[in-house]
Amino acid sequence: MELPPLSLASKQPIVCYVTDQKVFDPAHSIARVREAIRMAFAAGVDWVQIREKDLPGRALLAIVRDAVAAAQGQGRVLVNDRLDIALAGGAGGVHLARQSAPVREVIAWCRNGNAPAEFSIGVSCHSLEEARQAERDGANYVFFGPLFETPSKKAFGKAQGIANLTEVCGAIRIPVIAIGGLNAGNAAHCIRAGAAGIAAIRMFQEASDLDALRKAVESLHCCK
Repeated sequence: MELPPLSLASKQPIVCYVTDQKVFDPAHSIARVREAIRMAFAAGVDWVQIREKDLPGRALLAIVRDAVAAAQGQGRVLVNDRLDIALAGGAGGVHLARQSAPVREVIAWCRNGNAPAEFSIGVSCHSLEEARQAERDGANYVFFGPLFETPSKKAFGKAQGIANLTEVCGAIRIPVIAIGGLNAGNAAHCIRAGAAGIAAIRMFQEASDLDALRKAVESLHCCK
């Protein structure tokens, strides 16, 4: 299937929902993630990153295929780490972290005709040097954070803050997506610092209803 455009910073900030089934009741976590993905796309998000590292391949593939169907060709589905699942499920890209396969090798393999031309490869970065290396390796974009204090990112050290985000955005040419404690109240600071968009977990998984989430996404798309 044809992938949607990468939707970078030329028009409006990118809004990305990053999934995390661990915050839900284990008995219903998979169903809740699927519901949250469908609601996020219905609310107008640009990207959904499926970040379910502990799921077996079959279960993860089912979620990815469900997400691609929910995107309806208008949004982009990214799969954390699992390049094989991303390609098998028709996702728009793979997102790599420190413990993933080497970025340069993944990019070379994909660009050698093994993935669609529009398939994107992103990298999680926690320092200026990591961001510069991701760009040198050929990544399409980077996630940089954690920007603010947040429970899900404590393992990656103290909050980076706006000053570090500004430095990274000014040092590399590929889009920078801010992540970590992002919400409708602080997203504008990140966009003014040069970020191409924001990524969040809780603001999507804690949304009370579709109308409220749609308004939140609209406000993020209008950040300046």
